[in-house]
Amino acid sequence: MDTLLLIKAAILGVVEGLTEFLPVSSTGHLIMAGDLLNFNDEKGKVFEIVIQFAAILAVCWEYRAKIISVVGSLPHKKASQRFTANLLIAFMPAAVLGLLFASKIKDYLFAPVPVALAFIIGGVVILWAEKREHKVRIENVDNMGWKDALKVGFAQTLALIPGTSRSGATIIGGLLFGLSRTAATEFSFFLAIPTLTAATFYEVVKYRHLFHGSDMNMFLVGSITSFISAFLCVRWLLRYISHHDFSAFAWYRIAFGLAVLGTDYAGWVHWSA
Repeated sequence: MDTLLLIKAAILGVVEGLTEFLPVSSTGHLIMAGDLLNFNDEKGKVFEIVIQFAAILAVCWEYRAKIISVVGSLPHKKASQRFTANLLIAFMPAAVLGLLFASKIKDYLFAPVPVALAFIIGGVVILWAEKREHKVRIENVDNMGWKDALKVGFAQTLALIPGTSRSGATIIGGLLFGLSRTAATEFSFFLAIPTLTAATFYEVVKYRHLFHGSDMNMFLVGSITSFISAFLCVRWLLRYISHHDFSAFAWYRIAFGLAVLGTDYAGWVHWSA
């Protein structure tokens, strides 16, 4: 196995793990990082599927106690039934729109200018949302109703636009809909499990002909770095939001988007993706 390829796999695994659950768009970062590393070919697409699933497993591990409790008590506990129903309700809008429009979105929006603009616009929206007065109605994810879940689900559909950020859309949407900062962030994490698992399964079936046993070492390295970095990032974010808002991520998004536009316009970097 090419050592350079393994190094690229490790780098992209870290990028995926650090950006999947932050409001900064993992897809946008992987597009740009893949361009810089010359790893946006068909093998790169398959690799992204694998490392995304590794990041999901990190969330499952972090919340394993909650997941085991909900699954074990699902047949007889109303709170577990409500929590599960809320996840399914929130999952449906993005699932339906994704099946209908995913291919067209990839054809027209997976390009440097649209992705960079989505970064900038998303950053501005976060700054606007953080300046608003937060009226908290729901302190805990267990207190959410189906209407709250559906609203967050529709917010998640914005993440179909590359560069928007699934985490950013769901967390900021949750804040605007009356969830506490912790509840919005945790529900975003939980919602990632069915959403990204379904997306992973769909992509595996679609690109199954591109999976080869010879790439196992590359998949393993990328998965390990993705899992570890995602696990550490989730824990860090939960501590961070207890004392800070999301404004820093907004300014990062704006700076990142402007940097991409600037380098593309100047011709310093050829953003082929």
